[in-house]
Amino acid sequence: MKQATAGDTVTVHYEAKLSDGTVFDSTLEREPIEFIIGAGEVLPSFEKAVTGMHPGQSQTVHVSAERAFGPHREELVHTIDPGLFPNDFEPEVGQRLQIPRQDDKPIEVSVTAISESGVTLDANHPLAGRDLTFEIELVGVHEG
Repeated sequence: MKQATAGDTVTVHYEAKLSDGTVFDSTLEREPIEFIIGAGEVLPSFEKAVTGMHPGQSQTVHVSAERAFGPHREELVHTIDPGLFPNDFEPEVGQRLQIPRQDDKPIEVSVTAISESGVTLDANHPLAGRDLTFEIELVGVHEG
């Protein structure tokens, strides 16, 4: 059987969990994902775990917050005046928004709190500061 190496296209089933065991993503009830090892399409630690595996092989990988989506950075959390939103817009806690920027690359933020004095927006990745565990099964390898 072919061992997964850099440049190969691989097909993978996985279940992703937080450190408390909560599953936040899984392919077990849908099609597996496909990516090219080394193309930067998935977390580097996920790519590294798949590299060297054979089809049918499974493993569990623990990824620290620093190696996943980085630490939660307070400087990326801001409270803004609710009047800055359009009149017909009602923000909700948990909502994801895209905030336009001058360089045409919008910033994706989460609404984390709402009060009369402001709406708190967090530009951290939703999984920043969280340790992750991936249960990975290599389904197939296609040479690059």
